[in-house]
Amino acid sequence: MSELPLLLGHRGARVSSSVRENTPASFDLALEHGCDGFEFDVRLTGCGRSVVCHDAKVDGITVSRATADQLSHLPLLGDVLQRYSQHAFLNIELKVPGLESKVLDSLREYRMEEDYVVSSFLPEVVKELKTRSAKIQAGIICDKPGPLACWRETSVEYVIPHYSLVTPKLVLEVHHEGSKLLSWTVNSRDVMLRLADWGVDGIISDDTELLVQTFKRSERK
Repeated sequence: MSELPLLLGHRGARVSSSVRENTPASFDLALEHGCDGFEFDVRLTGCGRSVVCHDAKVDGITVSRATADQLSHLPLLGDVLQRYSQHAFLNIELKVPGLESKVLDSLREYRMEEDYVVSSFLPEVVKELKTRSAKIQAGIICDKPGPLACWRETSVEYVIPHYSLVTPKLVLEVHHEGSKLLSWTVNSRDVMLRLADWGVDGIISDDTELLVQTFKRSERK
């Protein structure tokens, strides 16, 4: 390994049952373990708020129909950017369409020019982001071979496949196009090391302690 990969927590740090994912406590824990940053999910409420959560329903409430007085305990996108944008790499995953303008406005507000990627499983979301901004760092997430085969069509800066889809050939192809490859969700030390040997640019893991210990990040400081 000539260069170690970016180490990112999946929804923060997910191995502790006492810390809820996609929360500042989870993000803080990932950074305390020594990660470079973390991935987190964003959805749009019925009243137009950009909230940080993974599932379409939270506490029995459908996020896309929620009003301002519901789900008030969820972090907002702006809160996360304000708190972490200057000292962590942020992988901002958009779970639904309709967030593109809000995300771009937030990126400008917090002057984020690097150390981030706005990603999605939805090609239409990625293409809309690229249409609206030539400068945005965008990424396409893939968990099946079919969508992965079309990654070039999105003109992204980051390709983000499930680790089971990653091959040395794919890494070379992505790098040849001038893009970077992040892989998820990697919770095995052997797989972490194999991906790093293949030259992936980043590894996303639930087990942030294992991730950092595998690459002995503490010895690099």
